[in-house]
Amino acid sequence: MTVQPIRYFGDPVLRTPADPVVTFDKELRVLIKDLLETMQEAGGVGLAAPQIGVGLRAFAFEVDEVVGHLVNPALEFPDDEEQEGDEGCLSLPGVYFDTKRRMNVVAKGFNEYGDPIQVVGAGMLARCIQHETDHLDGVIFIDRLDAQLRKEALREIRRAEWYDPGRTVIKVSPHTTSPFGLGR
Repeated sequence: MTVQPIRYFGDPVLRTPADPVVTFDKELRVLIKDLLETMQEAGGVGLAAPQIGVGLRAFAFEVDEVVGHLVNPALEFPDDEEQEGDEGCLSLPGVYFDTKRRMNVVAKGFNEYGDPIQVVGAGMLARCIQHETDHLDGVIFIDRLDAQLRKEALREIRRAEWYDPGRTVIKVSPHTTSPFGLGR
């Protein structure tokens, strides 16, 4: 287990849809542990593999004392209820905006050993699961903002100390389906 460097907005891995995990081996278990340790060290509630440069469909989370991970998640929404609230991202440090999400989610996927699991979340846990699954699709939470708020977010990002304009890639559509990922 090792704390890994977190990739910031502008790194292409954050805009690249991650590949499905096909091998449930020791390397995957190390990745899951690295995700948990890195997330906890950074004070986050969730962290997706692309955020540490690994283009695989896996993320870890810790919300309200619920600690876990999902591999190859698929989301279902049991109702149409929505929530709007402050959202941030470890890949955009210090940037927070009210973001609309579904209130309830059922996430189905696998654990680090390939066993099927299901996580049912409401409120903050539902927000986290949706946020991290977006990362696996190459979507960043600011993509979900309306045009005016997105402009404001981009202005804030450009003023951030960590911002590197040479790496920034602005994605036009948040609904890319091309499965291209990077290996570890």
